Amino acid sequence: MAQPFDLTVAEIQAEIASGALSPVELVQSLIDRAVAVDPKVQAWETLDAEGALAAAHSAQAQLRHFPARPLEGVPVGIKDIFYTAGLRTAAGFAPFDGLVPDYDATAVARLREAGATILGKTVTTQFAFSDPPKTRNPWNQDRTPGGSSSGSGAGVAARLFPAALGSQTAGSVLRPAAYCGVVGFKPSFGRISRFGVLPLSWSLDHVGIIVRTVVDAGLVYQAIAGGDARDPACLVLPVPNVTEATHPPAAAPKLGLVLDFMERAEPEVREHLEAVTMRWERAGAEVRRVRLPLSLDTVLATHQVVMQSEAAAAHSANLTAHPADYRPLLRAYVENGHLIPAAAYVHAQRLRSRIKTQVESLLDRLDAFLMPTASNVAPGPATTGDRSFQAMWTMLGAPAIALPSGFDASGMPFSVQLAGRHLDDGGLLATARWCEANLDPMPAPLL
Repeated sequence: MAQPFDLTVAEIQAEIASGALSPVELVQSLIDRAVAVDPKVQAWETLDAEGALAAAHSAQAQLRHFPARPLEGVPVGIKDIFYTAGLRTAAGFAPFDGLVPDYDATAVARLREAGATILGKTVTTQFAFSDPPKTRNPWNQDRTPGGSSSGSGAGVAARLFPAALGSQTAGSVLRPAAYCGVVGFKPSFGRISRFGVLPLSWSLDHVGIIVRTVVDAGLVYQAIAGGDARDPACLVLPVPNVTEATHPPAAAPKLGLVLDFMERAEPEVREHLEAVTMRWERAGAEVRRVRLPLSLDTVLATHQVVMQSEAAAAHSANLTAHPADYRPLLRAYVENGHLIPAAAYVHAQRLRSRIKTQVESLLDRLDAFLMPTASNVAPGPATTGDRSFQAMWTMLGAPAIALPSGFDASGMPFSVQLAGRHLDDGGLLATARWCEANLDPMPAPLL
């Protein structure tokens, strides 16, 4: 029988609802797991053992009188840029060491409303940018876990928690998921509120989900998606029932293998995805080779201008007040962002809109785009990795998901990426569930 810490969100949901597992037993298992494993991985910024046990006891009492809520007793790690009532939110920035919010970010509040237990805060790169974190990859501690949701990705892989919240402005949910061998889901822009999340780039920041299965991604998404007037970009639209979408669809999907990304991938990554593609084709999928309607360099340059301009605006006052506390990559990025002319930013935003229209037209005869999640497997710890394969879908606000798909010769995880049409999150999850069902299950790293 699996240890409680090894259960997925869906398995926890079933075990707790049936009475076979208590929320207290589960939280204690994860606290013990953290003591044994986290010194090697360093995924936790703040493990709130006392608060999590109190919440688990409360959930256990609730279950004596009421039906289980959707995420009753499910422990979740929260990236340390999300406000959490009563828990420090430092964002890797020394002047914020004493910042203890008195309210939750909307996504955190909705997790609590769904019955989830907030287990603590996970390590982030400073303000969710590119300066490397202390966290290590569970598969090899000499490799990066990716960034900026470093602790969230590594912690889910290391079985420190079954689910985590992250954020993505370029590739910071999907890349840690890919490098750590788990599932990372970045929903459509506007589907999950960013209220209470420290910003890096207002028009690019997304809340994302890191879990171990597509079904789990749907369960967490269902709990936290939806309109919020406190985030002006959050869409007031009905949220589809994506938990139904995560059952494998009757028909195999039609996928567009994006050659522009394949040609930039390292040879072993390219060869691996070709093998995965053949496997899916044998299972009934239709895979077409497609090209982007314009240069990938143009797409990435557009994203860079938008992100750097907005990061400069978001961090201008803080950098002026605390220049010595900024890590070198973020400080240089913000300082250089001030040199970008306003005309260039406006032009990039107009080009961004045109790119979105042109790219989405390719999906008229496809269920999703297919490409590697990153150009490489996890490199060394001096970097958080290559964000160029994820940034395009962030800029377009399109839903994207990373699926673990195997291992290279050194035992590091490979990952494939699917991207869909804006607001068709349920459709992408349905496609991802079919693809996942036709891949080998991912084992746990040996720690």
